[in-house]
Amino acid sequence: MTDTHDTPRTRSLRLGVAGPVGTGKSSVIAMLCRKLNEEFTMGVITNDIYTDEDARFLRSAGVLPSERIRAVETGACPHTAIRDDVTMNLLAVEDLEKDFAPLDIVLVESGGDNLTATFSPALVDAQIFVLDVAGGGDVARKGGPGIARADLLLVNKIDLAEYVEVDVEQMVKDAQSARDGRPVLALSKKMPDTVEALCEWVRQLHAAHSRGVHTPTDPGPMAPHFHATDEGGYEHSHESGDSSGEHAHH
Repeated sequence: MTDTHDTPRTRSLRLGVAGPVGTGKSSVIAMLCRKLNEEFTMGVITNDIYTDEDARFLRSAGVLPSERIRAVETGACPHTAIRDDVTMNLLAVEDLEKDFAPLDIVLVESGGDNLTATFSPALVDAQIFVLDVAGGGDVARKGGPGIARADLLLVNKIDLAEYVEVDVEQMVKDAQSARDGRPVLALSKKMPDTVEALCEWVRQLHAAHSRGVHTPTDPGPMAPHFHATDEGGYEHSHESGDSSGEHAHH
């Protein structure tokens, strides 16, 4: 697509951040806000089931004015509100954009779940999937729609690799193989060059979005997975891949 066909966008770039519990999603968001808040006007929506802990963490870190960090309490498995029925999150994003217009970037953090989480393209324009070396060097090979088809895969906390006996270079190679050429970044908040590489990726994405040349893509529905409950548990599937709110419990 050439610039002669560009259609400039006026609303914010909506960027989803997903990944398993403990991989550092909130820390990645805090880092982006610290590094980019002089270049962009930013807002954050966090997702948790019954708490606003991630939002409180970001507010206490002082990375943005507290009123530009809002929490969605999903009341159900966290990925339902980013994939099956995005209404709560979409309203939260739109309210934030309306209250603080114009916003350049809104970051939407998924509640921590497993390797299956994906955002609906009805909610975000692009998505980052976060893994960390402490989860094991083989995790990138396990695939899944988030790992394989998110716009960017982050291999986070690489400064810890020596302590958990993970070969970062091999983990990145495995991730690149699983992603069929889509970008992979190795990241540590203690390594400025890796932080700058992530910031530059966001800058380029925002520029493409602003010019109207970025098209959101759907990484595909989440794989069926098991939820433990007091009664034993159930399998949760996302077969339709739409945002209708319909999903099956078996």
